[in-house]
Amino acid sequence: MSFFTKRYHPPGTGPGTLRLPDKPNPTPPRITLIDYSDTELQEIEEVTPEACRAALERPTTTWIHVQGDPDPDTLTRLGVLFDIHELALEDIANSGQRPKTELYDDQLFIILSHPLLEDDYADTEQVSLFLGKQVIFSFHGGSHDPFEPIRKRLRKHSGRLRSKGPDYLLYALADLVIDQSFPVLEQFGAELEDLEEKLLAAPSRETLRRLHELKRDALLLRRMLWPQREVLNNLMRNEEYPIEADIRLYFRDCYDHTIQIMDLLETYRDMTTGLLDLYLSSVSNRLNETMRVLTVIATIFIPLTFIAGVYGMNFGNKTDSPWAMPELNWYYGYPLVWGVMIAVGVGLLYLFKRKDWF
Repeated sequence: MSFFTKRYHPPGTGPGTLRLPDKPNPTPPRITLIDYSDTELQEIEEVTPEACRAALERPTTTWIHVQGDPDPDTLTRLGVLFDIHELALEDIANSGQRPKTELYDDQLFIILSHPLLEDDYADTEQVSLFLGKQVIFSFHGGSHDPFEPIRKRLRKHSGRLRSKGPDYLLYALADLVIDQSFPVLEQFGAELEDLEEKLLAAPSRETLRRLHELKRDALLLRRMLWPQREVLNNLMRNEEYPIEADIRLYFRDCYDHTIQIMDLLETYRDMTTGLLDLYLSSVSNRLNETMRVLTVIATIFIPLTFIAGVYGMNFGNKTDSPWAMPELNWYYGYPLVWGVMIAVGVGLLYLFKRKDWF
């Protein structure tokens, strides 16, 4: 999996261009409309942009969700019908943008990162939110819809979500995206604990490979989730945004969640680095143990090799030389040499054991 997944135009492309580069297996866009107030709710699936525009004639809150990869024609029609700025449409089309907030006149545009785990790899998907007067848009390019919990809350006949305006719905959507990071990080931490046990029991190259993958995933998540603190801080403090003062208090709670997420990410990143150090220490200790055994064996055989080398010279006493080896003619010479060699080996083993060298 590529570490960077941002889609972009070739250099020199004009701002607001919606001509997208080819994307493998794009998800066809599907537009869902929810029009609600504290007393009524209307939910329509597979709706056209023109039908969505008609919902604004009623004094209700309108939520328009676009699931999948919107084609340039769909984005252009939505931009014309709802006066969405062309730069916001460009950011929606080119996923992988850094989380941010942008104010276009009285319309607020937000980009968030939605983390997920796919095939043991961490990744993020872009979620774009657009707040206008009595209407809010949400865009998500993945194949699954992350906002079903919000729909279930809206289908209930009571609750703060039904009685508040679109700015509270904006908070609910942003809070859901932020909170969906916790299950991903929980799974991330559980795998780190499992790898720690494997490292202590039997470190392997497969464990090292997985540790490097998790370290890369932690860096990816941090790169995409860190800017969301600034996003939530702006939503909480910027009085120019079309958000009521009482709703900003709820964004403060959401901001606290982003701090918790970053603390967890920092902890897991440090834990990953520590596990990599633990792996290297384990491998080094195993190598040291092997070298210790080999050193003991080599040390024992050094004097034995010396004795065997001396008597292997075979200078006998046939010439009656005073410098010959009289032991070669002894009746018990051969077993005596064996006895000396065994005694030296046993003595060295006893010495090494006393010094706790093995």
